[in-house]
Amino acid sequence: MSKIVTFLLALCVFCVFPAFAQVAAGEDEILGEYFAVQNGEESRVRFSKADDGTFQAHVFWVKNDVDKQGRKRLDEKNPDRRLRNVSCDKILLVWNMRYNPEKRNWSGGKVYDPTRGLRANATCWFEDEKHLKLKGSLFGISETVVWVKEK
Repeated sequence: MSKIVTFLLALCVFCVFPAFAQVAAGEDEILGEYFAVQNGEESRVRFSKADDGTFQAHVFWVKNDVDKQGRKRLDEKNPDRRLRNVSCDKILLVWNMRYNPEKRNWSGGKVYDPTRGLRANATCWFEDEKHLKLKGSLFGISETVVWVKEK
């Protein structure tokens, strides 16, 4: 009898732990660096995990990061006036995203489009292993962009 209990316990351990590992791996799949183009602006973005366990994305490189006078471009269209002095290569684009293992997507957060100064509800998912689709929705209107994972 004890051999059967031991066998069943071992079977549970081998079946349950890989499932937890798979969820964790899926959740962190979004972490990394991406190439993004929005309204003609080329940039590189880094997804990271915030201290509260949600996911966020910051710009860390912009192709044309200086204006005609040679000064670093700023986030001038940000609806939050306190953030209008943030350098274009340090903008927080996505925040508060949580992973949904059933849908295999990240949602519940916000996305910010600095080219238009708009914030929207955000959902993202992988089309394949290199292409992340990011959908922003505001007042029933949605737009989806594709970011290419580089690292």
